[in-house]
Amino acid sequence: MAARKRKAAGLNLTNDNNKKARVSAYSFKDWSVTDVYDFLVLRGFKNVAPIFRRQEIVGSVLPDLTEERLEKMGVEKMGKRLQLLQLFQEIFQDNMKLKVFNDPIHGHIEFHPLCMKIIDTPQFQRLRDIKQLGACYFVFPGASHNRFEHSLGVCYLAGQLTRRIKQQQPELQITEVDILCVQIAGLCHDLGHGPFSHVFDHWFIPFVRPDIQWRHEKASVDMFDHLIHENNLLPVFEEYGMSKQDITFIKEQIAGPLERRENKDDWPYHGRQREKVFLYEIVANKRNGIDVDKWDYFARDCHNMGIPSNFDHHRFQKFAKVIRVDGALQICCREKEVSNLYDMFHTRNTLHRRAYQHKVVKIIESMVVEALVKADDHIKIPGKDGKECKISESIDDMVAYSKLTDYIIPQIVQSTDPELEESRSILRKVYSRKLYKCIGQTRPPSGEVVHQDKIPDIQKEIAEMSDEDDINAITPDILVVHVINLNYGMGDENPIDHVRFYSKDNPDQAMKVRKNEVSQMLPEKFAEQHIRVYCKDSDPRILEVARLCFTDWCHKKGFSTPKAGNAIPEMTPLKAKDSAEDIPTHTGKSKGRLSF
Repeated sequence: MAARKRKAAGLNLTNDNNKKARVSAYSFKDWSVTDVYDFLVLRGFKNVAPIFRRQEIVGSVLPDLTEERLEKMGVEKMGKRLQLLQLFQEIFQDNMKLKVFNDPIHGHIEFHPLCMKIIDTPQFQRLRDIKQLGACYFVFPGASHNRFEHSLGVCYLAGQLTRRIKQQQPELQITEVDILCVQIAGLCHDLGHGPFSHVFDHWFIPFVRPDIQWRHEKASVDMFDHLIHENNLLPVFEEYGMSKQDITFIKEQIAGPLERRENKDDWPYHGRQREKVFLYEIVANKRNGIDVDKWDYFARDCHNMGIPSNFDHHRFQKFAKVIRVDGALQICCREKEVSNLYDMFHTRNTLHRRAYQHKVVKIIESMVVEALVKADDHIKIPGKDGKECKISESIDDMVAYSKLTDYIIPQIVQSTDPELEESRSILRKVYSRKLYKCIGQTRPPSGEVVHQDKIPDIQKEIAEMSDEDDINAITPDILVVHVINLNYGMGDENPIDHVRFYSKDNPDQAMKVRKNEVSQMLPEKFAEQHIRVYCKDSDPRILEVARLCFTDWCHKKGFSTPKAGNAIPEMTPLKAKDSAEDIPTHTGKSKGRLSF
C-alpha cells in the first residue's frame, strides 16, 4: 500500500494535449527504478528507458547525471543526451519552486526552497537591522545596505561558481547536495555579526572581554545551530537529502575546522574529504582570499558608495578550473586573468583607503564603541530561560544575541535611564556631528611595525611631550589612537603569489605568475601602516597643544611628519622655487596653497 501511494505521488499523470507526465513537488527524489523507467517512457524516451533500468537509476541521483555519465551508461547520441539533461533540468526547476529576488547588483536571482526556509526565520531576518558598513553610513549616504542583502548575494554567487565548476568538470563528482551546502554556507556566513558589523567583534568585544578570543564566524555557527533548532528545520534539511555531515560541512565553510588537530598533517575537516577540499575555497578562501564573499561586498559597497571598481567576477567564474596542486585540488584561473585579480585586490585597497578606514568613519566607530562600553552594565537583554544578559554577555546566549542589532544605538539615545546619560551624551555628539578632532596621521619608518597593544603607550608618550605645568597640558585619556593597517588582504604578502594559474596550451598544469611577468607598474610593497590620533577635547588651545605634541613625538620616534587624517597616497610637495603667482587660482575664497 505504501509503495503504491509513493508511486502515485511520484507520477502525477494528466490527460493534457501532449499526454505528458508531470511530477508533484519534490517527489522525483522518492522515485524508484521503475518510477524513473515509467517516466521516461511517458516522456517519449522508450529507447533509453531500459538503459536507466539496467543501471538501476533512481530519482535521487537524477540531479547528478551529466552528459559524460549518460554517454558511459550507453546513451550514444549527443542530441538524445542533451534532451535528457534538458528534461531533468525542467523537472528540478518545476519541483523546487525557486523564489526570485530582484537584486540591484546581480539582477533577478533564484533561491532554493531550503534557502527560503532559512531566510524566513527571525534569526536571519535580524540581518535586515545590521548595517553592512557600520559607521560608513554616517559619511557615505548611500551606504545604507545591510547584512541581509549581502548574504543573499553571497548565496547566489556561491551557487553560480559551484555549478559552473560542476558543469565544466563532471569528473569532480560535485553533487546537487554539495552545491546546496555551499549556497547555505554563503547565505549564513554572516549570521553572527553584531551591531555595526565589525565594530562589534573587532573593537567592542576585545575591549570589554579581553580574556576571550571571539570572532563573528563563531557566532555565525552558533546562530546557525540556534536557527535550525528554534525553527525545527532539521527534518526539512533531511527532506532535501541533507545529513548531519552536510550540516557540519556548512559550518566548516563558515568558521573553518571545528576541532583542533593534534597532528597538523591530519585532515582537519569532517564535512567533506580531501578530494573535495576545493569546495572550502568558495565562500571563505583561506588560501588567497579570492572568494564569493568579497565578490559581493566589493560590488555592493562600490555601488552604494559611488566608488568605481574595475574587477569583474564574471570573468573569474568563466575561467575558474580545479587543478591538483602539490597533491591537493584547488581552484585555479587562466593566466590571462591575473590583471583582473590584481584589480580585485586593488579594489579592496581602494575601499579601505577611501571608505572603511576614512578618518571620520573610524572616529564615529570609536565613539559608538565608547558609548556601548559605558552602557554595557546598564542594558539587560532577555536570554535563554529568562536569564538577562549584558550586551557583552549576549554572545554566549543566542536567544539574547538574536535580539541585538543596530537598534541598540537609538535605544540608548531615546532612553531616559540616568545610568545611560554618559552613553547618550556621546551618541548625541555623533548625531550632531560634534566629533573628536583628528590632529594628524603619520607612518612608522620602513620595516617598523606598530602593534595594537602599544596604543596605551603611544597615548602616554604623546601626552608626556606637553609641559605638565602648562594649564593646557594634555593627558592620555583625551587622546584616541588608531593603528590603521592597509594591505591586499594577506599582511605584507602579495596574495597573487598564493594563486595558481593554467594556460590555454596546458590546461591541466598549474603554475605561478610572478609579479614582474605581469607589469612593471604593480606595487613594490603590499602593506603599510598609518598611526592616526584624535583629541576628545574641542578647546582650540588644547587641540593646538595636542597637535604640537603629536608632531614632536613623531620626530622623536623617527616617524613621518603628521599630515591630514585620511589614508591617501603620498603627494609630491611643490618645489621651493615655485611661487604662489605661478599657481593658477580661481575667484573663490580658497586661494591658499597646500603645504606638506
